[in-house]
Amino acid sequence: MVLLPHSRTSAVLSFLAFLTTSTCVSASRSPGLPFVINTWGGAFTAATDAAYLALIADRNTSALDAVEIGCATCEKNQCDTTVGYGGSPDESCETTLDAMVMDGTSMKTGAVAGLRRIKDAIGVARAVLEHTRHSLLVGDLATNFAIQNGFKEQDLTTEASKEKCEAWKRANCQSNYRLNVAPDPSTSCGPYTPLPGIDQQTLARSVMEDEGAVSHDTISMVVIHESGIMAAGTSTNGASHKVPGRVGDGPIVGSGSYVDGDVGGCGATGDGDIMMRFLPCYQAIENLRQGMSPQDAAEDVVARMLRKYPNMSSGIVVANTKGEHGGAGSGWTFTYSFRGGDMEATEVVSVPPLPRRLEERRRNTNDIPDEI
Repeated sequence: MVLLPHSRTSAVLSFLAFLTTSTCVSASRSPGLPFVINTWGGAFTAATDAAYLALIADRNTSALDAVEIGCATCEKNQCDTTVGYGGSPDESCETTLDAMVMDGTSMKTGAVAGLRRIKDAIGVARAVLEHTRHSLLVGDLATNFAIQNGFKEQDLTTEASKEKCEAWKRANCQSNYRLNVAPDPSTSCGPYTPLPGIDQQTLARSVMEDEGAVSHDTISMVVIHESGIMAAGTSTNGASHKVPGRVGDGPIVGSGSYVDGDVGGCGATGDGDIMMRFLPCYQAIENLRQGMSPQDAAEDVVARMLRKYPNMSSGIVVANTKGEHGGAGSGWTFTYSFRGGDMEATEVVSVPPLPRRLEERRRNTNDIPDEI
């Protein structure tokens, strides 16, 4: 049967029970090392190719170098307008950037959030990793740090992003991320004031009615050098029409991406405001550590989030130290890209939403109850 949106909650709960009793799904075979995997296909494959070719061209290119090169490619190309400058303007029509890099050997990270007027977000994140003892810098002070480290201050707004924001305002600022405020955010641009006396029942209802984000197409990448050394990174311009100052999951360690060179790496995309509440990439790597395959690790993480937020959009990619990989998602047909070994081209994997994948599996096995 086809799962309708209003039936997702029961289907997800049934799936959680199925996960505990079904035979494990094996990971996709590794093409060999070096290996690059990242969220999304389409324009994002340019990042996969750039990272992989950098590793092939020069063995001195590190895993961390390749992550930076791959994510920077998407920043420059404005992949899907959701990475880099000129995309996802906030309520004030400004584009800000979030990025993070992580070294799988030392577990050291560097990240920036709400970065203003600097195009090379992934480069600044790496500067945080290499030139400070900190993990995360934010806002205008992150911009000051970037300038001190030789990055050029530039306007991140384009004519396209400006028009997108103005069109949104002409449409009464629909949709937006305001809740429990006056005037009604479903019909007005504000300015808003908080409604008094919000109780827990109202907050809970707001959660269950949350339809999730339309598009948060973060690039999140995991790289394995031919030596086995691993690194990961993430870059995004966040949610369109977000409340100014909002930071999503991209620069949050364990949420946007995570890597442990002894175990594997993970990248995530989707509704970051929800996903960061679950640290999905940290959980995925811990799943690997406990013996799950990459595919099962990814599906388990998505199922955990769907239990609480059945309407959310998400995408998870997971790879172990061998380059065996898997992915899972919800709310959309998620894709991811990979290239490794002596592959001549990047391959894109299409991943149906987890409830649909469950339904497809039901048709091919007697292990799943008929009532699902």
